[in-house]
Amino acid sequence: MSQNIFITGIAGFIGFHLAKALVKQGHRVLGCDNFNEYYPTELKSSRAKILKTLGVTVINHDIRNISGLKKTFQKRSIDTMYHLAAQPGVRYSLKYPKAYMINNIDGFFEVLEFARQMQSFKLIYASSSSVYGQNKKIPFSESDPVDHPVSLYAATKKTNELLAYSYHHLYNISAIGLRFFTVYGPFGRPDMAYYSFTKAILEGKEIEVFNNGKMSRDFTYIDDIVDGLVACLDLDVGYEIINLGNNKPEKLSHLIELLEKHLGKKASLVMKPMQKGDVYETYADISKAKKLLNFEPKISLDQGLKRFTTWYLENYS
Repeated sequence: MSQNIFITGIAGFIGFHLAKALVKQGHRVLGCDNFNEYYPTELKSSRAKILKTLGVTVINHDIRNISGLKKTFQKRSIDTMYHLAAQPGVRYSLKYPKAYMINNIDGFFEVLEFARQMQSFKLIYASSSSVYGQNKKIPFSESDPVDHPVSLYAATKKTNELLAYSYHHLYNISAIGLRFFTVYGPFGRPDMAYYSFTKAILEGKEIEVFNNGKMSRDFTYIDDIVDGLVACLDLDVGYEIINLGNNKPEKLSHLIELLEKHLGKKASLVMKPMQKGDVYETYADISKAKKLLNFEPKISLDQGLKRFTTWYLENYS
């Protein structure tokens, strides 16, 4: 059944792809983004322009004043809100911690308060695999303890989950949290390794490789993540936390080898020690996602990077 859906961070990487998929399924989509300068705003503006051609309403608005959209919600009678707006990045949090407190905690609190006041929509929000920290047990399961975040970003995402549970318990708000595992793909974030490595390889610049490339990540292609997000529309639960990952960790060194293959050019590597806030491995147990969402990742890292590099080369200028 067609829904009215609102997406925060709609001009962001995941929000953009989610909006396109929802429109294709016949849903009516609108959303907001504050178009901040964490990375070049031209990329967000390009995404927003594409969405507008599809009939998606994109509002320039900050989630810290989400209550200012009350009339919009009442007029459209929003059925589901996807809350994807946040300050991303682990390394950035080492230098600018306040940005994470303001956007990820204060902003999320405002979203929850808005949900409490409206009492009219399901909330689906983005958490992160970073909440697992340096957990030794793999793969990471939703039932694992997540009490020792090793980055401020991770701490804010864990805080989001706790706040969401409290609001569900106290005010009967429906809240589904999705722990994303290293999402990548076309129109992605320039600060992420696969994207910045591609740029450096093509420009003949050196790549800083931390922990000698021995870190592993459960790289998950954007289309697979979107499939999981869309499936949540039919999930009737009061509160839930679900991993969305590829269930197959890959070495950072292998990622670089695949980029070299698809770009037809060798990378110039500078090996660096492990950086604060990073983790050695992420690996998603997706058994709950399979059960509740019929979630099954389809795109391998090789396939996904081929799609990304093709897009990048076409849009490089």
